Amino acid sequence: MTRRYVRLAATLGAAGVLAGSTVAQAAAAEEGRGAHRAQHVLLVSVDGLHQSDLARFVAAHPQSALARLVRGGVEYTHAATTDPSDSFPGMVAQLTGGGSGTTGVYYDDTYNAALLPAGTTDCAHAKPGVEVDLTEDLDKNKDALDAGQGLPGLPGSILRMTGNPQTLIDPAKLPVDPRTCKPVYPHSYLQVNTVFEVARQAGLRTAWSDKHAAYDILNGPSGTGIQDLFTPEVNSNATGYKGDWTKDNQATEQYDSYKVQAVLNEIDGYDHSRAQRVGTPAVFGLNFQSVSTAQKLASSDGLQGGYVANGVPGPLVEKNLAYVDQQIGALTAELRKQHLDRSTTVILSAKHGQSPIDPAALNRIDDGPLLDGLDAAWKAAHPGAGALVAHAVDDDGVLLWLNDRSPAATSFAKAYLLAQNGTGVGIDGKARPFTGSGVQKVYAGAEAAGHFGVAPGDPRVPDVFGVAQYGVVYTGGSKIAEHGGAHADDLNVPLVVSGAATPGGVRREEKVETKQIAPTVLDLLGLQPHDLQAVRAEHTRVLPVR
Repeated sequence: MTRRYVRLAATLGAAGVLAGSTVAQAAAAEEGRGAHRAQHVLLVSVDGLHQSDLARFVAAHPQSALARLVRGGVEYTHAATTDPSDSFPGMVAQLTGGGSGTTGVYYDDTYNAALLPAGTTDCAHAKPGVEVDLTEDLDKNKDALDAGQGLPGLPGSILRMTGNPQTLIDPAKLPVDPRTCKPVYPHSYLQVNTVFEVARQAGLRTAWSDKHAAYDILNGPSGTGIQDLFTPEVNSNATGYKGDWTKDNQATEQYDSYKVQAVLNEIDGYDHSRAQRVGTPAVFGLNFQSVSTAQKLASSDGLQGGYVANGVPGPLVEKNLAYVDQQIGALTAELRKQHLDRSTTVILSAKHGQSPIDPAALNRIDDGPLLDGLDAAWKAAHPGAGALVAHAVDDDGVLLWLNDRSPAATSFAKAYLLAQNGTGVGIDGKARPFTGSGVQKVYAGAEAAGHFGVAPGDPRVPDVFGVAQYGVVYTGGSKIAEHGGAHADDLNVPLVVSGAATPGGVRREEKVETKQIAPTVLDLLGLQPHDLQAVRAEHTRVLPVR
């Protein structure tokens, strides 16, 4: 008799429920509950979506697909994504159960002090330290929607894109492992296994749709977690539009629709291209980009972007919420058509939020002069020294990796940032003063390592992590929102678990984290959450669903 049955018998017996029954009957009851688990989990990430956006939309549209999704399951009203709140750590957390310190993924563009530069062949004598880029820059052709596969007839032929985008990554652009002197692919960079790998080991089918070939990272260290990975390049040249697919919101909707069609094909039992009948995946899903671009663009397609007042979406964001609602409605309708609605759990969340949702708080700061100034100050104080900053990522937070990682250098960088005052640009285009480089708190050196739960000197951890003041966006351009920081607008994302194996109409207000999605997916499928290495390392709990 397992411990779970012993606990069940003891609990029911104490309540007087087991009078005249046996422990075997209690075990049978437990087995019966297991029979009501899901056969499929469809995970949907709507990048940029806040819990407040979802609540407002559902209240205004009670008959919408999103409202039906909320009513049909459990809504967690205080869910938080990862810190930093970027796409890669956010998505990786949902599918591993771990934060950046455990997964080793801090952003989509980072630095590693232990790996060697791309193209290194003499690994015995090369100097370590290299940018680790998980963006479109890894593609064989980042200007092509198929990332360089060479499909004729794009964009109409994009569903014929390979389900193995690892083949579309240029190995010459990858960092090199000094131990093997071989390129490090994104899946090899991940330090823990994924939901997809656990599902594959159990003989279940897996699929996913996302925005870069670098989402090969979700395959996990084995490189084989996802059987059908569809990754049209979102930052490629958009056919019929100026710039890439994110620069015009209508283009982003068109782009997202390709991924929706891929998932519709998978619901119908085919691969994403609809070329082969393979069966509906047990774990599959996609991310949406259109809400995120609507939040960032000042205007697009004749509509004002962003928020018109604190937490009040403008017309472009409203349009995209309606678009996403329509697409989710199409997915759930297809599940019903295929008689899969009672065996499928749909999980809705977001990789990240977007900040600020109060347009009056916006202060756009050009980080270029700040970083140049830091290097200049370091060289002035240390004659003969080179640049201090090895790599920087600044969206609405500050992540710096330094060439000198000593306590003296990290303290110098922290003090410099906190001392800088200047002028940014507000939502109205007018000058707006800032203090302390726009940051409210700076973690440096051992503080930064401690913040992320790793040892000082970890080769991946940022040497400086600055939490931006509310409203600050680091850009020399026209963006009106960004993510990556640690403000509530970045972190407070929706989380809904709806459909098979869930009660309906439940609202839970305790604090939860999106990394809890990973063990929950496995639990819903009747698999073991503790098969995930990050779950064991961080003691990540299954969401309270039942």
